[in-house]
Amino acid sequence: MGVPALDPERLGRVARLVRRDEALEALYEAEARSRPPETEGLDTLGADLARGAWDERADLDAAIGAAAEEWRVERLAAVDRAVLRLALWELRHRPEVPVGVVISEAVRLAKAYSTARSGAFVNGVLGRLAGGREADG
Repeated sequence: MGVPALDPERLGRVARLVRRDEALEALYEAEARSRPPETEGLDTLGADLARGAWDERADLDAAIGAAAEEWRVERLAAVDRAVLRLALWELRHRPEVPVGVVISEAVRLAKAYSTARSGAFVNGVLGRLAGGREADG
């Protein structure tokens, strides 16, 4: 009996999960240091996500603030803010990625790296922000 063949599509999904984790780490560290994210060592997806969210953070924060009912962006946990920035940037700039995938991944990141309630909060904010895009995937 041999080793089962690795499904390239599944491997691609796993790789994208890792890239989002790496982008979150880079963006979180960038905010803590108040300088652009270190993207050396990241692949194209991770680097694009981190740099894009950093470069557009003022615009992203304005949209997040409008959707985060009763929460000012600067009062959000730093991890939640980074997760929301990454996801909103991806929603705006990677239309080939289904909305459901972006939101699901953001919720996964929030649950993994932030507080117990962060997943639901991130889901609600992104649901409001993605209202203009079909929630497929």
